[in-house]
Amino acid sequence: MLRERVSEDIYVFTSEVYAQVTAGIIATPDGAIVVDTLPFPGESRQVAAFAAHVSPGGARYVVLTHYHADHAYGAYLFPKADLVAHQRARRLLAEVGAPALKAAQAEAPELEEVRLRLPDITFEGGDMGLQLGGKVVRLIHAPGHTDDMVMVYAEDAHVLFASDTLMPVPSVVDGDVDALRASLRFIDELQVENLVEGHGEVILRGEVSEVVQASIKYLDCIETRVAKVVEAGKGREPLRKITVEQCGLSRIPLGGLVQQIHMANLFALYNRMLAAQGRAA
Repeated sequence: MLRERVSEDIYVFTSEVYAQVTAGIIATPDGAIVVDTLPFPGESRQVAAFAAHVSPGGARYVVLTHYHADHAYGAYLFPKADLVAHQRARRLLAEVGAPALKAAQAEAPELEEVRLRLPDITFEGGDMGLQLGGKVVRLIHAPGHTDDMVMVYAEDAHVLFASDTLMPVPSVVDGDVDALRASLRFIDELQVENLVEGHGEVILRGEVSEVVQASIKYLDCIETRVAKVVEAGKGREPLRKITVEQCGLSRIPLGGLVQQIHMANLFALYNRMLAAQGRAA
Protein backbone atom coordinates (compact mmCIF):
# COMPACT_ATOMS: atom_id res chain seq x y z
CA MET A 1 0.00 0.00 0.00
CA LEU A 2 1.24 3.47 -0.89
CA ARG A 3 0.79 6.47 1.43
CA GLU A 4 0.90 10.10 0.33
CA ARG A 5 0.52 13.28 2.38
CA VAL A 6 -1.55 15.79 0.40
CA SER A 7 -1.86 18.53 3.03
CA GLU A 8 -0.73 19.11 6.59
CA ASP A 9 -3.20 16.66 8.14
CA ILE A 10 -4.60 14.73 5.17
CA TYR A 11 -3.23 11.44 3.87
CA VAL A 12 -4.13 9.26 0.90
CA PHE A 13 -3.63 5.50 0.73
CA THR A 14 -3.52 3.64 -2.58
CA SER A 15 -3.95 -0.12 -2.77
CA GLU A 16 -1.20 -2.15 -4.36
CA VAL A 17 -3.47 -5.19 -4.30
CA TYR A 18 -6.59 -4.11 -6.18
CA ALA A 19 -7.10 -1.52 -8.94
CA GLN A 20 -5.25 1.32 -7.20
CA VAL A 21 -8.35 1.99 -5.12
CA THR A 22 -7.88 4.86 -2.65
CA ALA A 23 -8.77 5.67 0.94
CA GLY A 24 -7.93 8.67 3.09
CA ILE A 25 -7.41 10.04 6.57
CA ILE A 26 -8.20 13.55 7.79
CA ALA A 27 -6.31 13.80 11.09
CA THR A 28 -7.47 16.06 13.93
CA PRO A 29 -6.51 16.46 17.62
CA ASP A 30 -9.80 14.77 18.57
CA GLY A 31 -9.53 11.76 16.27
CA ALA A 32 -9.44 10.91 12.59
CA ILE A 33 -12.03 10.98 9.85
CA VAL A 34 -11.36 8.03 7.56
CA VAL A 35 -12.65 8.24 3.99
CA ASP A 36 -13.38 4.76 2.65
CA THR A 37 -11.55 1.55 3.43
CA LEU A 38 -9.64 -0.83 1.18
CA PRO A 39 -11.02 -4.17 -0.03
CA PHE A 40 -8.55 -6.58 1.58
CA PRO A 41 -8.07 -6.76 5.36
CA GLY A 42 -4.28 -6.46 5.33
CA GLU A 43 -4.29 -3.00 3.76
CA SER A 44 -7.29 -1.73 5.74
CA ARG A 45 -5.53 -2.75 8.95
CA GLN A 46 -2.63 -0.54 7.93
CA VAL A 47 -5.00 2.40 7.43
CA ALA A 48 -6.52 1.79 10.89
CA ALA A 49 -3.08 1.59 12.49
CA PHE A 50 -2.00 4.84 10.86
CA ALA A 51 -5.18 6.58 12.03
CA ALA A 52 -4.31 5.56 15.59
CA HIS A 53 -0.76 6.83 15.07
CA VAL A 54 -1.65 10.32 13.81
CA SER A 55 -4.78 11.04 15.89
CA PRO A 56 -5.46 10.42 19.59
CA GLY A 57 -8.00 7.64 19.91
CA GLY A 58 -7.73 6.66 16.26
CA ALA A 59 -10.67 6.84 13.89
CA ARG A 60 -13.80 8.64 15.15
CA TYR A 61 -15.69 8.50 11.86
CA VAL A 62 -15.42 6.31 8.78
CA VAL A 63 -17.20 7.76 5.75
CA LEU A 64 -18.23 5.25 3.08
CA THR A 65 -18.47 7.07 -0.24
CA HIS A 66 -20.62 4.28 -1.67
CA TYR A 67 -21.55 0.66 -1.17
CA HIS A 68 -19.13 -0.99 -3.61
CA ALA A 69 -16.96 -3.72 -2.10
CA ASP A 70 -13.58 -2.15 -2.86
CA HIS A 71 -14.51 0.88 -0.74
CA ALA A 72 -16.65 -0.71 1.99
CA TYR A 73 -15.24 -4.10 2.95
CA GLY A 74 -12.77 -2.80 5.54
CA ALA A 75 -15.31 -0.91 7.67
CA TYR A 76 -15.55 -3.71 10.26
CA LEU A 77 -11.90 -3.05 11.18
CA PHE A 78 -12.89 0.30 12.75
CA PRO A 79 -15.24 -0.96 15.51
CA LYS A 80 -15.02 2.19 17.68
CA ALA A 81 -15.74 4.60 14.83
CA ASP A 82 -19.17 5.75 13.69
CA LEU A 83 -19.81 4.65 10.12
CA VAL A 84 -21.29 7.44 7.97
CA ALA A 85 -22.87 7.15 4.53
CA HIS A 86 -25.80 8.25 2.42
CA GLN A 87 -29.14 6.67 3.34
CA ARG A 88 -29.20 4.85 0.00
CA ALA A 89 -25.89 3.16 0.84
CA ARG A 90 -27.45 1.45 3.82
CA ARG A 91 -30.11 -0.14 1.64
CA LEU A 92 -27.67 -1.11 -1.11
CA LEU A 93 -25.22 -2.66 1.35
CA ALA A 94 -27.97 -4.79 2.85
CA GLU A 95 -29.70 -5.79 -0.38
CA VAL A 96 -26.79 -6.01 -2.82
CA GLY A 97 -23.59 -5.93 -0.78
CA ALA A 98 -24.39 -8.81 1.57
CA PRO A 99 -25.04 -11.48 -1.10
CA ALA A 100 -22.11 -10.16 -3.15
CA LEU A 101 -19.78 -10.59 -0.17
CA LYS A 102 -20.91 -14.18 0.28
CA ALA A 103 -20.11 -14.93 -3.34
CA ALA A 104 -16.74 -13.15 -3.12
CA GLN A 105 -15.76 -15.09 -0.01
CA ALA A 106 -16.35 -18.34 -1.87
CA GLU A 107 -13.82 -17.22 -4.48
CA ALA A 108 -11.26 -15.37 -2.33
CA PRO A 109 -10.21 -17.01 0.97
CA GLU A 110 -8.50 -13.78 2.10
CA LEU A 111 -11.97 -12.23 2.41
CA GLU A 112 -13.24 -14.93 4.76
CA GLU A 113 -12.94 -12.73 7.87
CA VAL A 114 -14.74 -9.74 6.31
CA ARG A 115 -18.01 -8.79 7.98
CA LEU A 116 -20.27 -6.32 6.23
CA ARG A 117 -21.04 -3.32 8.41
CA LEU A 118 -24.04 -1.05 7.90
CA PRO A 119 -23.81 2.71 8.53
CA ASP A 120 -24.54 4.11 12.00
CA ILE A 121 -25.21 7.63 10.70
CA THR A 122 -26.91 8.38 7.38
CA PHE A 123 -28.19 11.46 5.61
CA GLU A 124 -30.60 12.21 2.80
CA GLY A 125 -30.63 15.10 0.38
CA GLY A 126 -27.73 17.13 -0.90
CA ASP A 127 -25.10 17.22 1.82
CA MET A 128 -24.12 16.83 5.46
CA GLY A 129 -21.40 18.38 7.60
CA LEU A 130 -19.00 16.71 10.01
CA GLN A 131 -17.02 18.76 12.55
CA LEU A 132 -14.16 17.26 14.51
CA GLY A 133 -11.13 18.78 16.17
CA GLY A 134 -11.66 22.17 14.57
CA LYS A 135 -11.96 20.79 11.05
CA VAL A 136 -15.08 20.95 8.89
CA VAL A 137 -15.77 18.20 6.37
CA ARG A 138 -18.65 18.35 3.91
CA LEU A 139 -20.28 15.18 2.61
CA ILE A 140 -21.81 15.85 -0.83
CA HIS A 141 -24.29 13.51 -2.47
CA ALA A 142 -22.97 13.03 -6.02
CA PRO A 143 -24.95 10.31 -7.80
CA GLY A 144 -23.86 8.99 -11.17
CA HIS A 145 -21.32 6.24 -10.60
CA THR A 146 -23.83 4.84 -8.12
CA ASP A 147 -27.05 6.22 -6.70
CA ASP A 148 -25.58 6.52 -3.19
CA MET A 149 -22.25 8.17 -4.12
CA VAL A 150 -20.82 10.74 -1.73
CA MET A 151 -17.83 13.02 -2.23
CA VAL A 152 -15.94 14.25 0.84
CA TYR A 153 -14.68 17.85 0.87
CA ALA A 154 -12.22 19.02 3.53
CA GLU A 155 -13.13 22.71 3.49
CA ASP A 156 -10.09 24.17 5.26
CA ALA A 157 -7.56 22.34 3.08
CA HIS A 158 -9.67 22.43 -0.11
CA VAL A 159 -9.08 18.71 -0.62
CA LEU A 160 -11.81 16.74 -2.37
CA PHE A 161 -12.12 12.98 -2.08
CA ALA A 162 -14.15 12.54 -5.26
CA SER A 163 -14.23 8.75 -4.94
CA ASP A 164 -15.46 7.03 -8.12
CA THR A 165 -17.16 10.18 -9.36
CA LEU A 166 -13.76 10.80 -10.91
CA MET A 167 -11.61 7.93 -12.18
CA PRO A 168 -9.17 7.50 -15.08
CA VAL A 169 -12.29 6.48 -17.01
CA PRO A 170 -15.86 7.10 -15.79
CA SER A 171 -17.87 4.00 -14.88
CA VAL A 172 -21.65 4.03 -15.35
CA VAL A 173 -22.44 0.30 -15.32
CA ASP A 174 -24.09 0.67 -11.91
CA GLY A 175 -25.10 4.29 -12.40
CA ASP A 176 -26.53 6.97 -14.64
CA VAL A 177 -24.79 9.06 -17.31
CA ASP A 178 -26.83 12.24 -16.84
CA ALA A 179 -26.43 12.16 -13.06
CA LEU A 180 -22.68 11.61 -13.38
CA ARG A 181 -22.35 14.57 -15.76
CA ALA A 182 -24.10 16.79 -13.22
CA SER A 183 -21.86 15.57 -10.39
CA LEU A 184 -18.74 16.14 -12.47
CA ARG A 185 -19.85 19.69 -13.29
CA PHE A 186 -20.40 20.33 -9.59
CA ILE A 187 -16.71 19.60 -8.93
CA ASP A 188 -15.83 22.63 -11.04
CA GLU A 189 -17.87 24.78 -8.66
CA LEU A 190 -15.68 23.86 -5.68
CA GLN A 191 -12.35 25.40 -4.77
CA VAL A 192 -10.09 22.35 -4.98
CA GLU A 193 -6.36 22.28 -4.26
CA ASN A 194 -6.04 18.50 -4.46
CA LEU A 195 -8.53 15.97 -5.79
CA VAL A 196 -8.32 12.30 -4.84
CA GLU A 197 -9.70 9.93 -7.45
CA GLY A 198 -11.47 6.76 -6.32
CA HIS A 199 -8.86 4.79 -8.25
CA GLY A 200 -5.56 6.19 -9.38
CA GLU A 201 -3.80 9.44 -8.61
CA VAL A 202 -4.11 12.70 -6.73
CA ILE A 203 -4.93 15.48 -9.19
CA LEU A 204 -3.51 18.93 -8.54
CA ARG A 205 -5.44 22.21 -8.73
CA GLY A 206 -4.27 23.23 -12.18
CA GLU A 207 -5.37 19.92 -13.69
CA VAL A 208 -8.74 19.41 -12.02
CA SER A 209 -10.93 21.25 -14.52
CA GLU A 210 -9.18 19.65 -17.48
CA VAL A 211 -9.67 16.15 -16.06
CA VAL A 212 -13.33 16.86 -15.24
CA GLN A 213 -14.00 18.13 -18.76
CA ALA A 214 -12.26 15.09 -20.28
CA SER A 215 -14.58 12.82 -18.29
CA ILE A 216 -17.66 14.74 -19.45
CA LYS A 217 -16.51 14.58 -23.08
CA TYR A 218 -15.95 10.83 -22.69
CA LEU A 219 -19.54 10.37 -21.49
CA ASP A 220 -20.84 12.45 -24.40
CA CYS A 221 -18.76 10.37 -26.81
CA ILE A 222 -19.85 6.93 -25.66
CA GLU A 223 -23.48 7.99 -25.57
CA THR A 224 -23.32 9.27 -29.15
CA ARG A 225 -21.41 6.28 -30.50
CA VAL A 226 -23.57 3.69 -28.78
CA ALA A 227 -26.73 5.42 -30.04
CA LYS A 228 -25.41 5.07 -33.61
CA VAL A 229 -24.79 1.35 -33.08
CA VAL A 230 -28.32 0.89 -31.76
CA GLU A 231 -29.74 2.86 -34.68
CA ALA A 232 -27.83 0.73 -37.19
CA GLY A 233 -29.53 -2.37 -35.81
CA LYS A 234 -26.61 -4.73 -36.46
CA GLY A 235 -26.23 -6.08 -32.95
CA ARG A 236 -23.62 -5.53 -30.26
CA GLU A 237 -20.48 -6.55 -32.15
CA PRO A 238 -19.72 -3.04 -33.55
CA LEU A 239 -19.31 -1.83 -29.97
CA ARG A 240 -15.99 -3.67 -29.78
CA LYS A 241 -14.55 -1.30 -32.38
CA ILE A 242 -15.14 1.77 -30.21
CA THR A 243 -11.89 2.39 -28.36
CA VAL A 244 -11.37 4.44 -25.23
CA GLU A 245 -8.83 6.53 -27.13
CA GLN A 246 -11.51 7.50 -29.68
CA CYS A 247 -13.36 9.04 -26.74
CA GLY A 248 -10.36 11.03 -25.56
CA LEU A 249 -8.93 8.92 -22.74
CA SER A 250 -5.98 6.55 -22.33
CA ARG A 251 -6.19 2.82 -21.73
CA ILE A 252 -2.89 2.79 -19.83
CA PRO A 253 -3.98 3.69 -16.24
CA LEU A 254 -4.97 1.05 -13.69
CA GLY A 255 -2.91 -1.67 -15.34
CA GLY A 256 -5.27 -2.11 -18.28
CA LEU A 257 -8.47 -2.07 -16.23
CA VAL A 258 -9.54 1.12 -18.03
CA GLN A 259 -10.27 -0.82 -21.22
CA GLN A 260 -12.44 -3.31 -19.31
CA ILE A 261 -14.41 -0.49 -17.69
CA HIS A 262 -14.82 1.21 -21.07
CA MET A 263 -16.23 -1.91 -22.73
CA ALA A 264 -18.56 -2.52 -19.79
CA ASN A 265 -19.85 1.05 -20.18
CA LEU A 266 -20.58 0.50 -23.88
CA PHE A 267 -22.52 -2.71 -23.34
CA ALA A 268 -24.44 -1.27 -20.38
CA LEU A 269 -25.50 1.79 -22.42
CA TYR A 270 -26.43 -0.40 -25.39
CA ASN A 271 -28.71 -2.55 -23.23
CA ARG A 272 -30.35 0.51 -21.67
CA MET A 273 -31.00 2.13 -25.03
CA LEU A 274 -32.57 -1.05 -26.39
CA ALA A 275 -34.70 -1.38 -23.27
CA ALA A 276 -35.86 2.24 -23.65
CA GLN A 277 -37.07 1.30 -27.13
CA GLY A 278 -38.79 -1.81 -25.83
CA ARG A 279 -36.31 -4.11 -27.58
CA ALA A 280 -34.43 -7.07 -26.12
CA ALA A 281 -30.64 -6.94 -25.79
